[in-house]
Amino acid sequence: MRHLLDATPKALQEEVDQEVRMILDAPDLKTARLLKEALVEAYREKAPQAVQVSEDGFDDVTAVLVLPERYWRRLRTTNGVERLGEEIRRRECVIRFFPNRESAIRLLGAFLMEIDEEWRTGRKYLNMDEYETWKKVQQAWRESNQACATTA
Repeated sequence: MRHLLDATPKALQEEVDQEVRMILDAPDLKTARLLKEALVEAYREKAPQAVQVSEDGFDDVTAVLVLPERYWRRLRTTNGVERLGEEIRRRECVIRFFPNRESAIRLLGAFLMEIDEEWRTGRKYLNMDEYETWKKVQQAWRESNQACATTA
């Protein structure tokens, strides 16, 4: 969003922001694609750089729409990465000075292993059980389509 709005003229930023929010909140990929095409048509002349940014990043931004809906909110944000960065900085501030690069890597590695263990055994940021079931259904669907295509 920030990159797109930086490429948008100031006078159009509020409008473009609302249009892009509609794309991000689309219920499925087809709707998102239609909304993106409308954005491209509306702003091709007024904001060509913003249109280019939206076209370049569309597939990356909407990749989450193929997953089950319950994962969309957490995967669309950078909250998990930002929180991890805050925790690393918090631990780094306690030590203040690392004698060498290896000691910093050791501290970060130990912390990341701790987070990984917590996510595997305790609190889970994303419960992947539903995703695993969805993935099996998708794979079975693909295999049945391939079998139908081969027999046809």
